[in-house]
Amino acid sequence: MSEVGASVAGAEADDPSAATRDVIVIGAGPAGLSAALNLVRARRTTLVLDSNRPRNAATLASHGFLSRDGVSPLELRSLGRDELAAYPESEFRRTVVSSIERDGDSFVVTDKSGSTHARTVLITTGLTETFPALPSIRTFYGTSIHSCVACDAYEYSDKPIALLGETNDLAARARHLSQWSRDLIVFTNGVGIVSDDDEAMLARRGIRVDRRPVADVAGDRTGVTGVTLADGETVPRVAVFVRPLWTPNLGYADQLGLAQDDQGLLVVDADGRTSVPGVYAAGDSTPPGPQQLIVAAGAGARTAAAITLDLL
Repeated sequence: MSEVGASVAGAEADDPSAATRDVIVIGAGPAGLSAALNLVRARRTTLVLDSNRPRNAATLASHGFLSRDGVSPLELRSLGRDELAAYPESEFRRTVVSSIERDGDSFVVTDKSGSTHARTVLITTGLTETFPALPSIRTFYGTSIHSCVACDAYEYSDKPIALLGETNDLAARARHLSQWSRDLIVFTNGVGIVSDDDEAMLARRGIRVDRRPVADVAGDRTGVTGVTLADGETVPRVAVFVRPLWTPNLGYADQLGLAQDDQGLLVVDADGRTSVPGVYAAGDSTPPGPQQLIVAAGAGARTAAAITLDLL
């Protein structure tokens, strides 16, 4: 065990919350675990706190992560925790964080097991997804209903798919989806906004816009079979890409007064520094929001490098 790791272990023998860590990482998704791994390899004592409630828990396979293409997100997290556990400078705690407060030159992070001091804090918590209010959407989410176009569209190349949402960015998302299939229908559920110009642009690509209210998604044990409209028609589709509303899970950090953008995401510089010195953020809680797992992992590694240097 390193001298740093030994000193922490000794302090924790009497009181696990007494030692001041170099870093507390809140969130153990790809961004948090990647950051933690790089931090402990820089001999920074690192405590990872995680609620084990990832928004992609229902997803069977993640894609685009080099050497792990097709692995489930839960397995990817498990592999990351196992790698981290091999380092004496690391500690993992499954818990829910309730608050972060400044205490002089350090921070106090409070979770279900008590309060822990740290010189720096890295926020890598995720987002809550709110879907259009359809009865069966959760039934097929993660199998034949997806929210990440870049992650899952390849499996539906040239197949009949749907884009469903209630926002004003559906045209841009449909254009993105058209890289994989032109057999695409955009369903606005009578709420989402697609301008006349955007509809004409989509039509030139063979994409239709359907503004009728949607009653539900249809399907069976094989997955989605169509989109059922309020007038009773079911439009055959083999997959649906849904555009959720994303809400950052950052209530525990309210006392810090961190700067946020108009989406509620944490404003950071190129290396993950927030508006409060000593507090960093990476991953989905920072602009532009939801990211591919490998992108989030890269952001975590980049921010870890910045923390390591700043701690000097």
